[in-house]
Amino acid sequence: QVQLVESGGGAVQSGGSLRLSCTASGLTGSLTCLAWFRQIPRKEREGVAAAGNEDGTTYYVYSVKGRFTISQDYDKNTLYLQMNNLQPEDTAMYYCAADVDGYGGLRKTGYAYWGQGTQVSVSS
Repeated sequence: QVQLVESGGGAVQSGGSLRLSCTASGLTGSLTCLAWFRQIPRKEREGVAAAGNEDGTTYYVYSVKGRFTISQDYDKNTLYLQMNNLQPEDTAMYYCAADVDGYGGLRKTGYAYWGQGTQVSVSS
């Protein structure tokens, strides 16, 4: 089992920055991939950024390329999402996800473990 706890969400103005954190516990040595997803009410959960543990591959949804950066601190078992130049359309609940089998990329079906989410709100 893997437990994920997100933090770092909040309210910012357009153009501002936030850094989300996701701390993993449990079978962290077995993780093969981690990712950030986001969701707004009545919409599908969307993959934002993903990182493969085996080769360090990262992948971003087009709308956040150049603004968001996914990274990991392996010693702290923590995944980060640095979000710069935030825009109102980035407003959502952000979730951390992890899996122990393969590389899930930005597909929500590729992840077995999920955090409870942290809210990001961006005002214009």
